[in-house]
Amino acid sequence: MTPFFALPLLAEIAAADITIAAADWRFVPSQSGPTNYYSVVTEDGRSFLRSNYVPPMKTAVMGWQTPEADRSRVRKVRWSWRARTLPTGGDECASGKGDSAAVVYLTWKRGLRYYTLKYVWSAVSTKGKVCDSKRNPFVAQDTIILETGGPVGTWKTAEVDLAKAFRERFEGGDPNAEVPAFVGIGLMSDGDQTQTSSSADFGTFTVYR
Repeated sequence: MTPFFALPLLAEIAAADITIAAADWRFVPSQSGPTNYYSVVTEDGRSFLRSNYVPPMKTAVMGWQTPEADRSRVRKVRWSWRARTLPTGGDECASGKGDSAAVVYLTWKRGLRYYTLKYVWSAVSTKGKVCDSKRNPFVAQDTIILETGGPVGTWKTAEVDLAKAFRERFEGGDPNAEVPAFVGIGLMSDGDQTQTSSSADFGTFTVYR
């Protein structure tokens, strides 16, 4: 997945950490069908991004680019999310059923190759499982089941140490391996393979420098 080429860079933020607001996410036409099924929702004074996939829509992706000057110094990403509708039978580790209530893509770039960790909130797959690995000269990607099943409507928080995660998945756990530039984050909910509805809320994302 390379969703960040088409996005304009956001202005740098002077604060030590970057908080990504709901309105900062951008629709990625190159990775999406014609329908943007995401919207900004405010609930109890809190704004967040809501997905609402309904078949037979094509999958759509939202993205955020890391400011150029920060790509080599970002340390970790923390976010909150909650599943609202689980795609029926969605299993990212099973052929033909790879739909997710929520996906967070974390992407690095070295030369012409993109490295992506795809963290998902699955309907039925096993929590903690790693699957659907892709390796070629231009793309390296692993899918990681971070949450699975219900209860829906409950906010949960996740945090990823970027260097540790990259080295574990792409460098065989070598603690001294060089970590390339962190280029950005993608979001998605989909149900196109199971042809069922899928939705989630994506709350606050914080990028730590």
